[in-house]
Amino acid sequence: MTLLATADVGLMLQLVPVQRAGFALLLASVGLPIIGVVIVGLDIMPVRFAMMHVALLGIAVGLLTGLDPMLCALVACALAGAGVAPLARTPAGLSGAMGLLMSMAIAAALLVLSVSGVNAAGAFALLWGSILSVGSADLVVVGVLAVVVPALFWWRRRDLALLLYDRELAQCSGVPVGPLTVVLLVLVAVAVAGAIKLTGALLVDALTLLPALAARRLGKRLTTIALWAVAIGLAVNVTGFLIALWLDWPPGPVLVLTAGAVVLAVHLIPERSITSWRAPASASPTPPSPYSSH
Repeated sequence: MTLLATADVGLMLQLVPVQRAGFALLLASVGLPIIGVVIVGLDIMPVRFAMMHVALLGIAVGLLTGLDPMLCALVACALAGAGVAPLARTPAGLSGAMGLLMSMAIAAALLVLSVSGVNAAGAFALLWGSILSVGSADLVVVGVLAVVVPALFWWRRRDLALLLYDRELAQCSGVPVGPLTVVLLVLVAVAVAGAIKLTGALLVDALTLLPALAARRLGKRLTTIALWAVAIGLAVNVTGFLIALWLDWPPGPVLVLTAGAVVLAVHLIPERSITSWRAPASASPTPPSPYSSH
């Protein structure tokens, strides 16, 4: 039985849609876990939910205008990420801005779907993801993220270490906090939109947040945390995808459960005496070598 199942997986891996889906997951495991590190570091968990609602608005507009719904979702999320940045002068302000964005986006999406008569079921179905229907445009999006996110991280790793450690300290140290925050929010928004086709908006944490949560336990510095996040994301994506093919289960939930199991397993490891790279703004302004990103 096991040999038969293994043979079936081998045959499925020869199919072009399956190969394309696997390649997309490999690309996603390079850039998206680093996005998760940023989300955790900036403590902007609500951004994921806000961008899910914005993506729904973009999908609704795409269905109304006849344009590619996923492209519209991508553009809408990018614009939303850039537009909300001026409201995020402080971390607390960012949470409030995301709440405002979430409410307005879902209201606008429902209004568009209601007034236009567009099939709402079709719009919501896109939020569940369909990894085997990944196309060339989706590969381009995750491919660009796989290049741009690590490159930006490595180029500005010292500034990022300070920003994620303490926003006020980063500002006093000459870090361009405003522009850097805008870039990070845009990347987070685009990453959420880009991952919708892979796992669906509701399960995007499997590609972003969960690898980062496990990596925080294993890495001592921001750079090692990012490397651990990528390694965990790669392992989770490959393992979860193969299990889903083997058992003929939907890949999205399997990826989430696999990533969740890894997070739980990592947190069973006894905590070591390490100094966190991140601290609240009220903490002492003397960081534990945030510039030591190597």
